[in-house]
Amino acid sequence: MEEHLKLLSYLESFLTTRRKELFKKVIAKRTNHFTVATQDVYQLHNTSAVIRSCDVFGVQNVHVVEEVNVKKIDREIAMGAQKWVDINRYTSTQSCVKSLRKNGYRIIATSPHEGTLLQDFDISQPAALFFGTETKGLSQEVLEEADEFLQIPMVGFTESLNISVSAAIILQSLSSRLRNSDINWQLTQEEQVMKQIDWARKNLKNYAEILTRFEATQ
Repeated sequence: MEEHLKLLSYLESFLTTRRKELFKKVIAKRTNHFTVATQDVYQLHNTSAVIRSCDVFGVQNVHVVEEVNVKKIDREIAMGAQKWVDINRYTSTQSCVKSLRKNGYRIIATSPHEGTLLQDFDISQPAALFFGTETKGLSQEVLEEADEFLQIPMVGFTESLNISVSAAIILQSLSSRLRNSDINWQLTQEEQVMKQIDWARKNLKNYAEILTRFEATQ
């Protein structure tokens, strides 16, 4: 940990004061208490928009299942969010669910028709929020694996929302409640330091050269 702190301090000497303060401000609001998983989303811009919402609302990790529809993240739609959010990619739903359960997450299937209403959702335990395809929603595999279903209350004639809109609404609501709670939702100090090092690496074009100079001083 001490070595990582030294490295971070060294890297920060190459960043502007504004950038350093921004990193500190953002990392303090980041969480892994909630994470998001998208399953075979057909429209590329929808996955990218979900990633952007995760960044905006402080969710550090996104899990992208590409079992059927293999796409590259749309850089224009994500607007750089993929640089600051960790994207974990899977070629099967099973491997994604298994990994999330191993890390202590409940599997939450979002649904337009059934489940716990958003405002009543229990935020005390870590949860992985699954969002499905635009036409068919989540697969039967996810529905069977789900520990709970979650829905956004709707009162109009329209029966469902676009996946990116649904994700934004849910993340805004849950992240706001989380930050106003007594739950220990923040990243650990070590996680914060490692993530700031990663952000600095992505921000410094001559990172490899700077790292070599740092290692030479140790």
